[in-house]
Amino acid sequence: MARIRHAVRPRFKSGLEEQIADQIEAAGLDVVYERSRVYYMYPARRAEYRPDFMLPNNIIIETKGIFDAADRQKHLLIKRQCPELDIRFVFQRDNWLYKGSPTRYSQWAEKFGFKYSVGKIPESWFTESKGDRPHPGDLWDQVKPDSRTVRKRNPVLI
Repeated sequence: MARIRHAVRPRFKSGLEEQIADQIEAAGLDVVYERSRVYYMYPARRAEYRPDFMLPNNIIIETKGIFDAADRQKHLLIKRQCPELDIRFVFQRDNWLYKGSPTRYSQWAEKFGFKYSVGKIPESWFTESKGDRPHPGDLWDQVKPDSRTVRKRNPVLI
């Protein structure tokens, strides 16, 4: 029987994340929630991304209720810097990017080459072969930078 791989059930940040955890568990898989880290460079600084869910076949599931501009920019940076990762979105609803936008979340995902679903994980994602899909920890030196040697602010260039 699948189990959530924590001593106690983790506290999810949204109802959608909890719903997806239940779906993964119902599929007979262990729920691996925010256990991995993906490091990427945010312009002028190193940043950290914690995938919402990681399936055993190394598919990263990112759940989104609100998909704001900062999140979209972050995922484009990650895709550019870590193209080997298979990050897929589960949108709560196929909303417009912003009020008055001509583009929906699904259209944005298609435009930038992300696989997506609305409401739940498609069953086929659970059974896809792992192939040569890497685990995020295998990509680069995942050592967290020493906070004593990392500048807290970006310098102003004159």
